[in-house]
Amino acid sequence: MILSVPHAGRDYPAALMAALRPPPAALRTLEDRHVDAVALAARGRETALMQDVPRAWIDLNRAEDERDPLLDEGARAAPLSAKVRAGLGLVPRRTSAAGELWYGRLSAAEVAERIADAHRPYHDALARVLAATRARFGVAVLVDVHSMPPIAGSRARIVIGDRFGRSAAVRYVARVAGAIGATSIPYAVNTPYAGGHILDRHGDPAGDVHAIQIEIDRSLYLDRRLDAPSVDLPAVATLLRAVVDALTDEALGTGLAQAAE
Repeated sequence: MILSVPHAGRDYPAALMAALRPPPAALRTLEDRHVDAVALAARGRETALMQDVPRAWIDLNRAEDERDPLLDEGARAAPLSAKVRAGLGLVPRRTSAAGELWYGRLSAAEVAERIADAHRPYHDALARVLAATRARFGVAVLVDVHSMPPIAGSRARIVIGDRFGRSAAVRYVARVAGAIGATSIPYAVNTPYAGGHILDRHGDPAGDVHAIQIEIDRSLYLDRRLDAPSVDLPAVATLLRAVVDALTDEALGTGLAQAAE
């Protein structure tokens, strides 16, 4: 089992703050605010990768070529993904709440440096850990932990993503759904979040590497302003721990062994 937390970084470089148009608080909408605290509280002996560089600097859940031509001088002109067109590419250009984020454009060299310093090392480390785990146990399971704002018009408070079956075998998703379903928390699968580049790059069910994204509604573990951890955070961490335990059980086959007995 490997835990990944790519979007909780809050270490904002001075160069980023100097280029920012709106007040700094606007960047919090890009953070998976304090979901690292949930993952750390849930973690047992599992390997965990947590990025401290903020998503506003570079987004680990976008591919290296998802560069926005309206911001990045090294970007291709077309075709562009829906996320890039919306301003949420490899380096986010805007947010729905704050609008445009930056005073000026980024040079191709600036973005290349961010890729080399932050994006590529994270993915290389994750690939190494998954390969080592697969070699040792015959299977590796990645839980990519994110958080989301409350979804308007939806009861779902947690969203399970597996790229519509491409990044994990269905039995692993079923175990996650079972662990969440044992609580009173409503959940959905792949709607509206099916996972992104991390699942696309690292999930390989045919090779016994399974990758699942978990999106947790911030109102479950943050205060009313969705800013600071609330007294409910330990309960959410306990739920994430139950998800990890269920996936571990499935990966090691203990569930099948117990059924046979």
